[in-house]
Amino acid sequence: MSARQIAAVVGDLHLLTILAETRSFTQTARHLGISKASVSMRIKDLERAVGLSLVRRTTRSITLTQAGQQLVDDTRGSFARIEQSFSGARDLIGAPRGLVRVSAPVALGRQAIAPSLPAFLRQFPEIRLELDLSDRFVNLVQEGYDLAVRHATAIPESYVATVLCESKALLVASPDYLRRRGTPESPQDLARHECLLYLRDGGAPSWSFVRSLGRGRVEEVSVPVSGSFKANNSEVLRTAVTEGLGIALLPDFSAGTVSRGGPGDRVPSSRAGADAEPSRMVRVLSEWKPVGFFGERLYALRPWAPRAPRAAQCLIKHLSEVFAGGF
Repeated sequence: MSARQIAAVVGDLHLLTILAETRSFTQTARHLGISKASVSMRIKDLERAVGLSLVRRTTRSITLTQAGQQLVDDTRGSFARIEQSFSGARDLIGAPRGLVRVSAPVALGRQAIAPSLPAFLRQFPEIRLELDLSDRFVNLVQEGYDLAVRHATAIPESYVATVLCESKALLVASPDYLRRRGTPESPQDLARHECLLYLRDGGAPSWSFVRSLGRGRVEEVSVPVSGSFKANNSEVLRTAVTEGLGIALLPDFSAGTVSRGGPGDRVPSSRAGADAEPSRMVRVLSEWKPVGFFGERLYALRPWAPRAPRAAQCLIKHLSEVFAGGF
């Protein structure tokens, strides 16, 4: 193949590597800033140049043929190195610049990340940000995100993670609810309570807890829970808690400041109903640690690469400063 022929297909080969990651003509077009029709046309041009079908198209999915996958496997590393070298060269001059697409949980984004961004953008006027708030776990590569802020316990090998701060889940209720229904003294008591659940796929919901018994011994308990209200957002669940609807597991950033309770602690039996303090929450079963629900650390995650673009590095450093003190 001549140098002229290679030059003619290099761009289309790069497009094929992007399509292999996104498995979507629409996402590939968005990633490259071209139309979906252009993506389809360029793939057909590449297939004509190779003389083989490279992509299998169905109404539901996009997959590569054996020939297409071989081309991607052979060229992906070269394109990654070219991109890193080019980004590195640009980063050597001038201020950090470029678009950074970020995904973050709704409550965390609203309460902690978004308020800090005006100062960041004033400091780096040539950086552009797109902040997508969603409580679902996005696929950074397939959906074209540069960074995600997430709670996690284990990090996939395909991501580079920066710890922003420690985090924990809190079991909370309102004083009004506990006056009416009583205070749980053990995790097993939760089975008899109205539990406000985070809406997730899976089987019957349960909450797991662990507590120290001293001398390195621990006790672990898993309890089936149920309730009349579920939501996929911690701010919504927090509002339900403060309105006295039940007991909930909330991440610490969403729970805010709560009073510390204990197994035998009782909420004062003074004014209830309209005179109660609906905005106040207390911890329930505070000697038990909820496990396996929210991650124990807050991370900034980016797709694996030897070196991140300066704009992304600047944002990670900024977020590290924002969360340095924890919640």
